[in-house]
Amino acid sequence: MVQSVELVLDATAEAEMRRQWALLREIGLHAPGPEHRPHITLAVASEIWPRLDKVLARQEFRPLPIRLGGLLVFGSRTPILVRAVVPSAPLIALQHRLFRVIEECPGIPANVRPDIWTPHVTLARRLRPGQLEAALDTVAWDKDFRATVEGIRRWDGDRRDEWPISGTERL
Repeated sequence: MVQSVELVLDATAEAEMRRQWALLREIGLHAPGPEHRPHITLAVASEIWPRLDKVLARQEFRPLPIRLGGLLVFGSRTPILVRAVVPSAPLIALQHRLFRVIEECPGIPANVRPDIWTPHVTLARRLRPGQLEAALDTVAWDKDFRATVEGIRRWDGDRRDEWPISGTERL
């Protein structure tokens, strides 16, 4: 499994992403369930050392306005459908700063390294042939919308546990 550093969205944006997940589940796609929380992953490693939580918490954080944009498809054999987060200078700077805290941890995939990272919120995973068109028909009509990143959390995939690092305590 993996551990990650993630950005959490304001309640309105979270509700909208959950609505889109529900629409995708209704047509039989593998979208996150109600037990999951929409987020933007900043950094991933096979292990993030516990002592780094304190270093992460000391990083300056203020709520950050973002725009959730169009759809992207990652991969080809079992595609993942995501909603892009429009990159901004403050968002990129935050990702770079927080990535530097964990960059020595083991098992960091290339796609979260600065200047390669693509900010997004996952909509559906493991799409089979023929499902992509249905997925696009279901959520492609949704317009871009503004949101606010209101906090940073840590996720431990082994323990299936999350905890706030800074910003909101609403987990």
